[in-house]
Amino acid sequence: MVTMSVDRRKAAVFAAAVALRVLLFCGFPSLPDLLTGRVEVSTPVSSFKRLQEGLFLYTRNVSPYDGGVYHQAPLLLPIFALLPSSSAYPLVTGIFYSLVDLLNANALITISDSGESVGSRLYSTPRKNIKWDGVIIAAAYLFNPFTIATCLGRSTTVFTNSAILYAISSAVSGNGFNSMLSLAVASYLSLYPALLFLPLVLLCYDRQARRQPAAPNSVLFGLKHFAILAGSVALLLVASFVISGNSWEFIPATYGVQLLVPDLTPNVGLWWYFFIEIFDSFREFFLGVFWLHLTGYVGGLTVRIRRQPLFVITTLLGIFAIFKPYPSIADVSPYLALLALYRHLFPLMRYTFFAVSALLYATLLGPVFHHLWIYAGSGNANFFYAITLVWSLGLSILVADSIFAALRDEWEHENPHMKGKPVRQI
Repeated sequence: MVTMSVDRRKAAVFAAAVALRVLLFCGFPSLPDLLTGRVEVSTPVSSFKRLQEGLFLYTRNVSPYDGGVYHQAPLLLPIFALLPSSSAYPLVTGIFYSLVDLLNANALITISDSGESVGSRLYSTPRKNIKWDGVIIAAAYLFNPFTIATCLGRSTTVFTNSAILYAISSAVSGNGFNSMLSLAVASYLSLYPALLFLPLVLLCYDRQARRQPAAPNSVLFGLKHFAILAGSVALLLVASFVISGNSWEFIPATYGVQLLVPDLTPNVGLWWYFFIEIFDSFREFFLGVFWLHLTGYVGGLTVRIRRQPLFVITTLLGIFAIFKPYPSIADVSPYLALLALYRHLFPLMRYTFFAVSALLYATLLGPVFHHLWIYAGSGNANFFYAITLVWSLGLSILVADSIFAALRDEWEHENPHMKGKPVRQI
């Protein structure tokens, strides 16, 4: 009876989410094209317009990278070539993206139902009764305005998010092979998800160790899963080589652009304005510094919060949404959905009001400042960059506060007599 009730709720949420998206596509036919052109939704490495440009060249047997506009993975092209033209049949593309959102929501339900967020192999929170079920988490994701705007804007980041969420859901299900395969797809599409390998393989290890009488050898386990990841990425690259007409030109056009950041189109991130302003002689140095800053969190978080690998993955997704070269609101959606799994940490968070206020402030004023700069001519780049700094500040407060709450939860578990008492760092 309980299962049937949950299935009915899940079906109702999924149906309502699809109906809302179809209604927006049909009722506001100009809205998808409007959102596709917004810098908050689309970036040079995820733009649907650029994908259409690459698809136009690909279907005419011309290299999609010849124009210097398309910077996305080659394997996306044959997939979209199977769909009807988005200009003639926009609803078909909209339904396709809506189905991807449903797949992501289904993965979130699997992750939530595993109970990994409240009880891992090495740690179980004393507040495990404070949680939302998987259907509520899925609903929060599907009806998140950022998720809906990303679906309508048809950003290709949704495919990366889908691969990441299925890598996590496979890991909590104890399927390490599928987890590494999904992570390989995500890394192939966007490069940066490869940084999730360490906490993800720890999550796979913990889930398998809970099911076996003796824990597997950790070194061999890690090497095995790294080999699966590397082999899967290699196969995807070889397939891309064949699709690109036996040419490796897609590597500098996709991964080179993400690593070296030559396209400084404005976005909600921190990189574009900084690299516009600095002298070219310092560019390589600061590229290294920015990438070192992005990757430097992986080791420290994984070691310090080793007992909660799913929380490490969630936190890293939040950090990526702030510090990656080409972020968008599409990167925030999975982070907020996974953070909702940690409802038991919310009472321990101190600055939720300030974080939410900053995010709402930036969400509402970001388009206004961009309009003043680009269209009205009454502002400059500082207007828009200032509001993106507020956006990054709000996310940074949220990430830092959730880390504090997780550490406080662990500390109170080890010191139950200190529960609820004020703590001061010395």
